[in-house]
Amino acid sequence: MITDFTENFPLSKTKKVKGTRRMAREKVLQTLIAYKISGTSLDLLFSHIFFRLFNINEEEEHHDRVLRPDEVFESEADIPINWKEEDIKFGERLIQLVIRNEKEYDDLIIKFAENWEIERIALIDRVLMHIAFTELIHFEEIPTKVSVNEVIEIAKFYSTDKSGIFINGILDSVLVNLQKSNSIKKIGRGLKGS
Repeated sequence: MITDFTENFPLSKTKKVKGTRRMAREKVLQTLIAYKISGTSLDLLFSHIFFRLFNINEEEEHHDRVLRPDEVFESEADIPINWKEEDIKFGERLIQLVIRNEKEYDDLIIKFAENWEIERIALIDRVLMHIAFTELIHFEEIPTKVSVNEVIEIAKFYSTDKSGIFINGILDSVLVNLQKSNSIKKIGRGLKGS
């Protein structure tokens, strides 16, 4: 999935950010939202979002004032992320499985989001639930609590004030349903019954 644009859009040579699994989930969310909104290829979006293969000039004039949070994010956008290979593969696999199972996941949301039409649910919230469903069903090594908690925490930052509560309610219902149907198989120490 990686496309190299560093010749045209150089990254910072003086700063780096350490990638984390949480950050990988956030980048998956950003990639999927951008894909749904823009129709740009997943390969291109993955490279831009995961590897920040674009540039904001380091030599821009700086002023002696406090930056707003959005300006900080923008000015740090060209700082490369040091990813562990396993987190890159996690992100790629998560994106592919979310895309592949989108219809099935929307059906789960429709089934458990009482009195809500799928089109009325915020796109970010739907994609976050898709991410959680994917982890619950396809990532045997990740405890269910981790998948649910991570998505709820990301929702608090990227979506509305009430999104975390809404998503949690749907995920709780879906989780019970998936466990009853034996659709969740977790392996490894401490993962049974989690």
